[in-house]
Amino acid sequence: MKKGPFFAVILFITLCVIQCKEVEKKKLGKKSKVFKSMIKEGDFSAIVDGEKVSLYRLKNKNGVEAVFTNYGQCLVSLHIPDKNGNFSDVVLGLSNIKEYVGPKGGFFGATIGRYGNRIANGSFTLNGEKYSLVKNNGENHLHGGEKGFNAVVWTANVIGEDEVEFTRVSPDMEEGYPGNLSVSVNYRLTSENELVIKYSATTDKTTHVNLTHHSFFNLKGEGEGDVMDHVLTLNSEEFTALNKNQIPTGEIIKVKDTPFDFTSPKVIGEDINRNHEQLVIGNGYDHNFIVKEFPTNKNGIPFAAKVEEPESGRIMEVYTNEPGMQLYTSNFLDGSVIGKSGKPYLKRGAVCLETQHYPDSPNHPEFPSTILNPGETYSSICIYKFLVKE
Repeated sequence: MKKGPFFAVILFITLCVIQCKEVEKKKLGKKSKVFKSMIKEGDFSAIVDGEKVSLYRLKNKNGVEAVFTNYGQCLVSLHIPDKNGNFSDVVLGLSNIKEYVGPKGGFFGATIGRYGNRIANGSFTLNGEKYSLVKNNGENHLHGGEKGFNAVVWTANVIGEDEVEFTRVSPDMEEGYPGNLSVSVNYRLTSENELVIKYSATTDKTTHVNLTHHSFFNLKGEGEGDVMDHVLTLNSEEFTALNKNQIPTGEIIKVKDTPFDFTSPKVIGEDINRNHEQLVIGNGYDHNFIVKEFPTNKNGIPFAAKVEEPESGRIMEVYTNEPGMQLYTSNFLDGSVIGKSGKPYLKRGAVCLETQHYPDSPNHPEFPSTILNPGETYSSICIYKFLVKE
């Protein structure tokens, strides 16, 4: 039978479809292998502050699983495949709800608020009135105070297998902040292996808001040593300088010719121990980088960072509409916290990439504003996208 032009067209289309599928496989990894989550429902079923605490599991078609608790919206585990299709849990976390509520609970995987990062002297002036916040970091206010958003129970609404939303009203003067703040945070796990986080908030009184996500990532797997061999790229040419109390001085420093230059891919550990004043202050990297507006993803969200782990081939990209992002290299972990797999969490055993407004913005009018007025809606987005490199 003679094969004509129509057959050739069909063959061409078929080959294109096959090629596209192969490209997609390379992006997401080889065929994923089945894994068994160590996170047990019973270990997170409890009553905290009179509210019910439970687990919430998100899954996508690729087998990726993200597990949350409504206590602090903590991301307890995140299983991602490597280049061979083998899954590992890539976020640090604890074994049960008692540990999260306890003194070692920290900020592992939590939503941070009302204000991510530090506010100098635990105070700010707004509309002529001075507000005093809870001081929980020496003389400073850190991550919302002693009982910030990471340490309260949220109402959960399961939207689908791949989506959940947490809501709560933070009452007027909670931890010292004015206004009843209505907050919702939506998490969606896409078919492209993106964990999309969308924040929204409204207030009945002028206030400050700066929310962020505080997962500790180790792309080798949680508890698998340090992340000094991870390769980092930041879409940033500047960072905010700190004083000895880790509060911004107001000075914006160019990264060029400093240990803070990640404009090209660089191993995290390459410069971290250099004798640079800012590294000494932070005991490593614990600084806010100014995110450039371009390039963006297909939806116009600016690219902020990329982390690659050479052995597993895992890659994480970060996108955000926030003007800044905190790079924190787990400088204060010391092995005393035992993680969910029974392994100690070592110094620099993870990297945090926290999308945010600048630290201490309420006391720096030259920084992008974090003020939220009645009638306005606070809106922020952070995307952690996972790929593999063959």
